[in-house]
Amino acid sequence: MLAKIVNDNAVTLDNRGVCGFFASKLAPTGVEATMSIALNVITGFLGSGKTTLLKRLLQGESLGDTALLINEFGDVGIDHLLVEEVAPDTVLLPSGCVCCSIRGELKDALLGLLQRRERGEVPAFKRVILETTGLADPAPILATLNNDVQLRGRFHIGLVITLVDASHATLQERLHPEWLAQVAAADRLLLSKTDLAGDSAPLRAHLQALNAGTPILNTQDIHSGEQLLLGEGLRSAEPAVEVSRWQLHQPIAATHGAAQVCCLTFDQPLDWVGFGVWLSMLLRCHGERILRVKGLLNVNASNAPIVIHGVQHCLHAPVHLPAWPGSDRQSRLVFILRGLDPAQLRRSFDVFSRRFAA
Repeated sequence: MLAKIVNDNAVTLDNRGVCGFFASKLAPTGVEATMSIALNVITGFLGSGKTTLLKRLLQGESLGDTALLINEFGDVGIDHLLVEEVAPDTVLLPSGCVCCSIRGELKDALLGLLQRRERGEVPAFKRVILETTGLADPAPILATLNNDVQLRGRFHIGLVITLVDASHATLQERLHPEWLAQVAAADRLLLSKTDLAGDSAPLRAHLQALNAGTPILNTQDIHSGEQLLLGEGLRSAEPAVEVSRWQLHQPIAATHGAAQVCCLTFDQPLDWVGFGVWLSMLLRCHGERILRVKGLLNVNASNAPIVIHGVQHCLHAPVHLPAWPGSDRQSRLVFILRGLDPAQLRRSFDVFSRRFAA
């Protein structure tokens, strides 16, 4: 059924001459303007330790080039650190870190922060750290940055950091769909309350099976200035390092609770337009069921691999690697799915590959 739906959409799009429109969303881009600021997202359930993590990160002088967006000043307990109020709901910490309490929409908070920076009311910063509420699904946040014309080009997603309460993870996974969405979206996973949970090895193995290759750290081991949390992932100076963590060349096909993890491989170079239309339509029709996609692609007319990744409906700009990590030139896509048969993905791609044969 999925293959038929996607194929029917392809015919319609082709007839209307807008295949290129959807494919253009996947068009590889060069380096964006240097003014673009990284936004790193810290998410996790209530009680998972976001406040404790923020306190650790705020210690010392390492966040002087950072703006911190939080829900409530009192929740983080930074009153003893405040040096001056530079605007309503905005304070400057001794390190030079700008700390803002979010009121209303994220877009307004980001644009307001940027305007204060441009007027010289707050120090220049090169990254923003956003603390989400406990039940937040990260996907709408990522989509806001990707799709809003006022934010796109000014901000870009750096890393998604998810805290997992080791003592309540099993219950939260069973009761709350947001738990799985947060884990699937993560570029870094932090375990909290491991001292209360006993043996955390099974949970670590479960998290690694769900989101293979994602670094898993203990919150008590995090110190101020931890670059594994403050970096930009694929947008860093060395994106190949981030891709190497994904373990795309490991056999992956399994069901873990409500999630299915599957890997699609393609031996022949992909037609970029055809692949772009297929993936765009797939996410358009079933994005809420595709919690994460990561891939390394061998594309026609490109000697180097192209990296793609996305969360639900939100697909990030592709990144060119300077070279292949090894001799294998096989394209690989890893999906984290919820409520979508992995076999349907393969069938739908087979339909598209016949229509867009190179």
